[in-house]
Amino acid sequence: MKDTLQVGTQYSVKYVVETEKTISFMGDDLRIYSTPSMVFDLETACRELLSAHQNTGEDSVGSRVEIDHLAPTLLGQIVEINCTVKELNLPRVVFQVDIKDEIDTIGSAVHTRFVVDVLKQKLRIEKKKERILNPK
Repeated sequence: MKDTLQVGTQYSVKYVVETEKTISFMGDDLRIYSTPSMVFDLETACRELLSAHQNTGEDSVGSRVEIDHLAPTLLGQIVEINCTVKELNLPRVVFQVDIKDEIDTIGSAVHTRFVVDVLKQKLRIEKKKERILNPK
């Protein structure tokens, strides 16, 4: 990890709420931004923030999300996700995430990610696959 990553580092991104990011169980007239989509989008935003500060061969994986989904966002609205590095204790990074649409604050979250060496992660996964294929 480069030393450019600091507590207080921020990143912001906007997404349009497309049909695939909405709930469908209440019918088409009540399609709103789903909580799982909000989680996916905030994790992606935090990963993008980290990517700008990583060395070659590094990536990150999410390990925890604490989220409050506070208000509905309609199909076609724009969601803005603002992430801020709250704690930096590498390889652990904790983010404060605020999510809003054009009208409301729609969510608040704390998200934890771990910076990983991609090659070491690959080896770890290969060992687990081997244990699945050859249980003791």
